[in-house]
Amino acid sequence: MTRRFTRSAQMLVDVLRDPAGYAPSDGARWTDLISIARAESLIGTLAYRLKDVDVPVQVKPILKDAMESAVLARRQALWEADCARRALAGYGGKIILMKGTAYVAAGLDAGIGRSIGDLDIMVVQDDLGLVEELLLDAGWEWVKPDPYDDQYYREYMHELPPLIHKERDRMIDVHHTTLPLTARPTPDADAMLDAAEKLENGLYIMSPEDMVCHCAAHLMADGDLAGGLRNLWDMHCLLTEFSGASDGFWDELNNRAQLHQLERALGRSVRHASRLYGTDVPSDW
Repeated sequence: MTRRFTRSAQMLVDVLRDPAGYAPSDGARWTDLISIARAESLIGTLAYRLKDVDVPVQVKPILKDAMESAVLARRQALWEADCARRALAGYGGKIILMKGTAYVAAGLDAGIGRSIGDLDIMVVQDDLGLVEELLLDAGWEWVKPDPYDDQYYREYMHELPPLIHKERDRMIDVHHTTLPLTARPTPDADAMLDAAEKLENGLYIMSPEDMVCHCAAHLMADGDLAGGLRNLWDMHCLLTEFSGASDGFWDELNNRAQLHQLERALGRSVRHASRLYGTDVPSDW
């Protein structure tokens, strides 16, 4: 990691925390800021954070384009979620939206300006065969036709082999839990499904505490700070919003982390989010 990258990353963190206080003062620093935001998939988030800040005229169209791209990504994500909902109309179980699509579908702060890739959903493991069949009938097809890849996913991973829609060229990942079966922690997928909260469109999202645990698992449970600044921004936004909405959030979060064997991953994620983004957390965390 170069010193310039480290300086740029710190500048991005500072601007996300305090847009008016840390906005760059010269063109070269703006270039570095925009470059690192793009590299970290945070350009849309940055644009929204800076929307009330007076920025140089050369920067305004870049941020405007980033905001428009984020709006389009949100619209596409919600459309794909609805396509999956309609394709799975014959399935009676819960369909849980995950990650970025869940954030925007629920109207959470973590979804503001967020880049969103594949559609991720979670269903009961015993229902994977039915869900798979319904998606294939609705126009999705395998991305990895190799028999070895297919077998590996089905035996060791937390999801089916990825599927892509043959007309829309959009991918869907169908999970039955949140970590690979080879991972040391074993989250309680049944408990996540039981606690899931229903949206108006009939789809589900994880409970606030489980959503945070999933974010932490994504960040830390494989032993690497995967996802970097963006996923820690997700963590910051989720913790800030959920803790502000419920006095008992932190106690219940601790209980759920123990249930999912994610205490260590969660603790590290919370500390990193607090150190970088100033997340307000209890002193005993």
